[in-house]
Amino acid sequence: MSDVIGADLPRRDAEDKLRGRTVFTVDAAEGGLLHAALCRSEVPAGRIVSIDLEPARRMPGVRAVVSAADAPGRYGITIADHPLFAVDQIRYLGEPVAAVAAETLDQARAAASAIVVEVEEYTPLVTMAQALADDARDLHPGWEDYDVLVEGGRRGRNIGWEATVVRGDTDAAFARDDVRIVETEFVAGRQNQAPLEPRACVAGYENGRFVIQTSTQVPWSVRNSTARLLGVREADVRVVVPPVGGGFGMKFEVSLEPFAALLARAAGRPVKLVNSRQEEMQTALCRENAEIRIRSAVTESGEIVAREAVVLMDCGAYGGEQPFLTSMTAHTLGGNYRLGAVRLVSRAVYTNTPPNGAFRACNGTYCTAALERHTDEICAAIGMDRVEFRRRNVLGDGDLGSTGQVFEGDVLAPMIDRMVALRDSAAPVERADDGRLYGTATTVGTWFIFVGPSAATVNLNPDGTATLVTAGVEIGSGSTMQAIPQLVADSLGLRPEDVTVRAADTDAAGYDGGVGGGRTTVSLGAAGVAACDEVRRKVFDLAAEMLEASPDDLVLTDGHVAVNGVPSARITLREVAERAQQVSGPISGSGSFTGIGVQPMSGCAAGHMIGALDLPVFAVHECDVAVDPDTGHVEVLAYRVVQDVGRAINPRAVRGQVQGGVVQGLGYALHEEITIDARGKVRQTGFETYRMPLSGDVVPVQLDMYEGAPSFGPLGVKGAGEVPILNVAAAVSCAVADAIGRPVSQIPLTPQRVLGLVLGRESEGVELRHIGPGWRDNVIADPDELMAAAGV
Repeated sequence: MSDVIGADLPRRDAEDKLRGRTVFTVDAAEGGLLHAALCRSEVPAGRIVSIDLEPARRMPGVRAVVSAADAPGRYGITIADHPLFAVDQIRYLGEPVAAVAAETLDQARAAASAIVVEVEEYTPLVTMAQALADDARDLHPGWEDYDVLVEGGRRGRNIGWEATVVRGDTDAAFARDDVRIVETEFVAGRQNQAPLEPRACVAGYENGRFVIQTSTQVPWSVRNSTARLLGVREADVRVVVPPVGGGFGMKFEVSLEPFAALLARAAGRPVKLVNSRQEEMQTALCRENAEIRIRSAVTESGEIVAREAVVLMDCGAYGGEQPFLTSMTAHTLGGNYRLGAVRLVSRAVYTNTPPNGAFRACNGTYCTAALERHTDEICAAIGMDRVEFRRRNVLGDGDLGSTGQVFEGDVLAPMIDRMVALRDSAAPVERADDGRLYGTATTVGTWFIFVGPSAATVNLNPDGTATLVTAGVEIGSGSTMQAIPQLVADSLGLRPEDVTVRAADTDAAGYDGGVGGGRTTVSLGAAGVAACDEVRRKVFDLAAEMLEASPDDLVLTDGHVAVNGVPSARITLREVAERAQQVSGPISGSGSFTGIGVQPMSGCAAGHMIGALDLPVFAVHECDVAVDPDTGHVEVLAYRVVQDVGRAINPRAVRGQVQGGVVQGLGYALHEEITIDARGKVRQTGFETYRMPLSGDVVPVQLDMYEGAPSFGPLGVKGAGEVPILNVAAAVSCAVADAIGRPVSQIPLTPQRVLGLVLGRESEGVELRHIGPGWRDNVIADPDELMAAAGV
C-alpha cells in the first residue's frame, strides 16, 4: 500500500477556482454564439387557447423560434409526465411555452416577451391540501396513459407516485396494553440549492448530431432525455461537461439542454442558454416541501414494537425526482432503529407550483428531523435518557431494516460512544447568565451511497503517467480532483499529480449513473481501480520480459516496476510504456462497477426504486444552541459530528465536505425557505430575498471520522459528500426544543417562528392540513389494501 491513501492532499483545482481562472459553462463565449431566452407562462394554471409566435419571429436579430410542435415528447425519471414546452395546459407559473434564439441576449429576451399566449385561467392548486381535496381539479387529465418508465408505484388523481412498506401486524402491536403510543407531526419547507453557477448550456448541431456543453451532474441522463424529447437516437446526442459550479442535486435532471439543442438545429448556429438568478430561484428543482406524521408504540423499557408513518412530498407540477425519492422514506424513517411491525406510506403530490427535485440527502433531511424529534418525544413519554435510548435501540449487526433488509456490523452504537468521548474532550460550552435559553441534542441518521453503474478506462501514457477516462463530473466536491486520482495512483504506484482525469464526455466514456448520492468515490473509484487491474497485468507481463523475472514477483512503486525484494532490479513505467508501443501497442485497461443488489424481504415494499440499501452510511451529530427568548434568534454555539466514512482516502477533503454540509444544513434548519403565494408565485427572487447562512452564522465543526464499517467500496471507502447535511436540521430542532421546553414541529426555525413557540402563540404541534385529523383513515390505507399493493 502506498502512502497516498489517507494523505491530506490539497485540491489541484483550488488555486484556479480561487483566482477565477476555471472556465465554467456559464463562461462560454466563443464566436458565433446565438443567445437564447425562454417565453415563460405568466399564470400558474390554465388551458392554452392559442400561442402566436409571429411577433417574435419579426423581432430584430431573431434567428429561431421553437415551441411544443417542435418537441412533442414527454420525459421523466419514473413517469414520462413532463413535456418540454407546455402542451394544452399551463401547470405552473414560469412554465416554458416557447424559446427564442437571437444575436444578443437582450434581443432574445425582447422577442420572448413579444410572444402572445392566450390562456383560459384556472384557480391554481398551490398546496397539497388543495390538490388532495375531494373536489380538486385533476392536474394531469389522462395521467393513466403516461409512459411508466419504472413499474411498481401506485398513482392516482394528483398523486404522482406512492411507495409503501408493510412488515408485521402494526394493528396488533398498537393494541397491546403494555405500550405507550407517541405521535409526532412535522412540516418542512422548500430549500433552493443556490449553486454559484446557474443552470447553463451551449448546444450545437454538427453533421447530423447534437453537441451539448452543459453544467450538469448527469451527462448520460441529459443525453438520453434530450434524445427522447427531440425524437432522435441517443447516439445522435453528445454531452460534454466542463467543471460545474455546484449542483447539490439541482442539476441531476435534464433542464435547459433540449431547448438549446432545438434552437441550434433550427438556426444552424450554436446557441447559449443560461438561467438568470431570478429564473433559478423561481423555477429551480428545489428540495420539496413535505409533511410527516409518525406514530410509534413503545414499551416502558424502550422497545419500539410498531411504527406507522405517512410522508407527503410536494413534487410540484411534474413528477421529476419525487417518485424516485418516495423510496427514501422507508430508509430514513425506518433505518435508524430496531422496529417491530412497520407500516409506511410516502406519496408524491402534484400541485400548480414549480417542479421540485433532488437536493443533498434528499428526503432524508426532513425525515431525519421528524424522526429524531419523535425519538426525543418518546424519551420524554417513557422517562428515558435521550442518548441512552438511542444507544439501546439503534440498528446493529443482524438487525432488520424497515423493508426486511439485514444490516451488517455494529456501527451506530459505537459511533454514539465516540460522540460522547468527542464531547468530553471538547472545551465546555459556556452558558452565560444572559437570559438566553440553552439546549443540547444528540441525533443519529442513516443514509446510503447511491452506487449504480459506472465505467472507466485508464490509459498509461508514453511518459509513464496515467489518464482516467470516465463520465464522472467535477461538481465542486473534489472527488475527481482528489480521491479518485489517489485511488488510481495507489493502484499504479504513481503520485496523484501523475493521474489526469479527463472531463466527462459521453462520446469518450462509458455509461455512468451520474454524480450524486455520495457515489463518485465508490462507483467511479471502483471502476477506475478495476481498470487499473488490467493495466497492472499488462505492465507486469511486459516488464517481466524486460527484467527477466516472473510477473508474480513484480510491484509498482514510485513510478517504477520493481522486483519485490531486489531494489536494484527496477525500470520506470515510462520505459515500459515506450516498450509497449514498440511490441504490443499502448497499454490501457477498462473496468466497470455496479451495486451488489441487496434485496428487501419479499412482500415488504411496493413502489420502491431502492427497496434495500446496498451500502448504508451512518452519522451522529450533536449541537449546542442558545435561544434568545426576546427575539427568537437561535445561535449555534458548538457542533460535533461522528461520520461513518468507511475509509478516509483524503481526510482533508472529508473535513471540507462535513464543514460545508453542516453549514448548508444550518441554512435549511434556521434560515432558508422558498415560499409561494396563493397565485403560485415564488416570493424569493434572488439572494437579496433568500436568506442563506452568512459568515457570522458559520460554526466550526468538530469531527471524528469513524473508519472500519463494512463497505464494498474500493479500500473500504464510503462517499462522504452527501451525508453531512442529513442530521443538521434534526440536531438543531431537537436542541431548540430542549432549550425552550416546547415541541418543535416545523423548519426552518426563523426568529419569528421560534419567538412564537417561546411565547406560546403557536400550537404545540403544527396542524397538518394536507394530511388531516383522520390521517390513518385517509392516508394510511386499509391494511389489506396495503398488503395487496405490496404483493402479499
